[in-house]
Amino acid sequence: MRAVVIREHGGYERLLHEDVPVPEPAPGEVRVRLALAGLNHLDTWVRRGVPGHEFPLPLTPGCDGAGVIDAVGPGVPSRRVGERVVLAPGFAKGTDAEVARGNDQLSSTYGIFGETTDGTCAEAVVVPERNALLLPASIELATAAAFPLVYLTAWTMLVRRARLEAGETVLIHAAGSGVSTAAIQIARLLGARLILSTTSSPGKAEKARHMGADIVLDYTKPDWSREAKKATGGKGLDVVVDHIGQATFEGSLRCLSKGGRYVTCGATSGPATQIPLNLVFFKSLSLLGSTMGSLGDVHRLLDLVVSGRLRPVIDSVLPLSQVAEAHRRLEARDVYGKLLLKI
Repeated sequence: MRAVVIREHGGYERLLHEDVPVPEPAPGEVRVRLALAGLNHLDTWVRRGVPGHEFPLPLTPGCDGAGVIDAVGPGVPSRRVGERVVLAPGFAKGTDAEVARGNDQLSSTYGIFGETTDGTCAEAVVVPERNALLLPASIELATAAAFPLVYLTAWTMLVRRARLEAGETVLIHAAGSGVSTAAIQIARLLGARLILSTTSSPGKAEKARHMGADIVLDYTKPDWSREAKKATGGKGLDVVVDHIGQATFEGSLRCLSKGGRYVTCGATSGPATQIPLNLVFFKSLSLLGSTMGSLGDVHRLLDLVVSGRLRPVIDSVLPLSQVAEAHRRLEARDVYGKLLLKI
């Protein structure tokens, strides 16, 4: 079968197109013939490499995907062959206490497809049966491939970590990213009273307002934090959702209210920053980290997508042969929502 393979870290030329053996499912696993793969910024980090972190190269990238089960391993009912499924992007290999509590992502055995094992930028992938979620006929495979990682990330940030409540105010950075388009919708679903977002693109600002943001600010302007606080009547925001990092960190703390919560899942502008501790203790702020989420929440999110209460945003669909162009667009932030690859 054809697959994208990364053998060495580096530029777009490291995204190799190769013929590789078709994987066979082991006990408790299923093989999914993929129709579409969803790309995430994580894919670009896997390609480039992360100082101090070792990826298991060679590796096929891709965290998200949807397709049809075409083979099952021992112990998996044969009726599953032919099912249309979407893949939960994270998995825990063990049965430790965190898995028992439903906190799969906190288990020491937790991994992500395309990061710790071969992923979805291929014609087929083998996954644990529990990671193959049955799709109703009403949901298109493209819609399914667009939601898992970013909606799970945004849900965990807002619901599990920041515990956003109805009537509160929230600022969501980088309006055009997959995580942020998901977070805007989830904040609206949770009953946020005021949703602010940021972007430096007028086109993305208009789309964010259509998505549900009440106010969109330009985070490249020096007074964006002051304007954000002003929008709340001077009180400050209850929650800030951030994955930009260095460029927005201090401004995010300054526009939070007393008792506010800052939650981050990444740092695309750089991870190094100084923490103004006076703001943290004088304002009783909470600084929260968040990565991925539980399998149970993937099921909850699928139900919300099926019901139409959440609507994944698809920027465009490219053929698998254009995976390098997809990476370039992600890194250039030339995307609103999700980029999909047609297998």
